[in-house]
Amino acid sequence: MNIGLLGGSFNPVHNAHLRIAGEAQAACRLDKVIFIPAADPPHKPLAGNVSFEHRAMMVGMAIAGRPDFELSTVEAERGGKSYSIDTIRQFRERSAGDELFFIIGGDSFLEIGSWYRYGEIFSLCNLIVVERPGCHIINPLDALPVAIKGTFAYDDATGRLTHESGRSVWFVTGTPLELSSTEIRRRAVAGADISRYVPPDVAAYISQQRIYHQCQ
Repeated sequence: MNIGLLGGSFNPVHNAHLRIAGEAQAACRLDKVIFIPAADPPHKPLAGNVSFEHRAMMVGMAIAGRPDFELSTVEAERGGKSYSIDTIRQFRERSAGDELFFIIGGDSFLEIGSWYRYGEIFSLCNLIVVERPGCHIINPLDALPVAIKGTFAYDDATGRLTHESGRSVWFVTGTPLELSSTEIRRRAVAGADISRYVPPDVAAYISQQRIYHQCQ
């Protein structure tokens, strides 16, 4: 099977996350996409101290009725900082016969050099880099950290990077949505309507649980 892994704080999960998953799935013929909420994000504090349980619940609501989308709580079960390399290794061990595709936005790809043990990621799975608003990667090879650039070759015909391990980095140009979890939280705090930005069940859950009423 071709399995996509989509991680994030999902604070909250919103329509752009679903769009990214769908476009990656279509571009690389993924049999399923697994949404993986971060238990303890390593790069920045979790805004509002929203519990993992709330965030996972919202993801479950957002993907309900989609058998090709799945929720994983692996990062909460593992404990510690939610490093992507550790999560990918766990899925690699569990899914030895499957092809893994780690899905990230173009903005994250440009910052991948700051990730913990980032160089190991490319030999464990393929990457799918989905275009994000205001972040168009013109030269994929130049976007790589200098330390690993020599381990890749760029194919002009396919627009893909190929790692020396045989894994690939795919670049997906889609229809980016101008959405951010920060803006959705701000609107929720103000009592504004957020139903345009998140699935209906998620909007209702945020309102009923008053999840972001203490966020600044």
